[in-house]
Amino acid sequence: MTEYLTVDGGTLAYEVAGSGPLIALAHGMGDSREAYRAVIPRLVAAGYRVAAVDLRGCGESSVDWPAWSRTDIAGDLLAVIRHLGGPAILVGHSVSGGAATIAAAQEPSLVTAVVEIAPFTRKQSMRLGDLRVTRFRQGMLRLLGTALFGSVPMWRGYLDVAYPGAKPAHWDERLDLIERRLREPGRMKAVQGMGKSAPTDAGAQLGNVRCPVLVLEGTLDPDWADPHAEGTAIVGDLPAGLGHLEMIEGAGHYPHDQFPDEVVARVLAFLGAEVAGA
Repeated sequence: MTEYLTVDGGTLAYEVAGSGPLIALAHGMGDSREAYRAVIPRLVAAGYRVAAVDLRGCGESSVDWPAWSRTDIAGDLLAVIRHLGGPAILVGHSVSGGAATIAAAQEPSLVTAVVEIAPFTRKQSMRLGDLRVTRFRQGMLRLLGTALFGSVPMWRGYLDVAYPGAKPAHWDERLDLIERRLREPGRMKAVQGMGKSAPTDAGAQLGNVRCPVLVLEGTLDPDWADPHAEGTAIVGDLPAGLGHLEMIEGAGHYPHDQFPDEVVARVLAFLGAEVAGA
């Protein structure tokens, strides 16, 4: 069941399932909480209360927001956690990975652990040699086309690259839902706004995080020429001993949707070991 929370600037949609310690799930740009549909029941079965949030401008959340930065998204996520009686384990994908970093640094009493999936958490730089990596070149061209022209077909083309190999069983249904949502008035504006926001605000907060952090990267993620190097750099910018990187073999930019069993297993192992020992 969809619930709504009014915050400064608009209304956030979310849903809650299960009981136990709270886990808040935040998706990436151009998506909705449906991205975690395969993950939610697995976490509930493991004994967690799971809140899946539609980011500002996305899913069933309202569309008219003044800004789209990771800092803004972090404020939204903290508001939901506070409303649900936190603290929470905060899981963020892509743009929300950076937002989760900021939330943990700003409100350590509300965030007990962070999981960043394919996160944009640092200032990005591209070397000429990166364009020799085919998946990176293909992904970047489609992302740029989406950001510049607000093109839904370009976004669908990006998703095809971002899910390398065999597609999930629900692939056609997922694409159709994403396209319907993005064609609603104001939804593509959110994609473009988030896509144009630099992750420097998140990178500036990495050293201020005080809770354990798990970074999950897909080995075939088209958003980086070298996903392992990106994940390693994020861990390196965190305080010593807090960050841990794991690679999901064969995954693209959406490992939680491509390989939900493996992702949940890594998350639960992290929560059982790193968080319990923190």
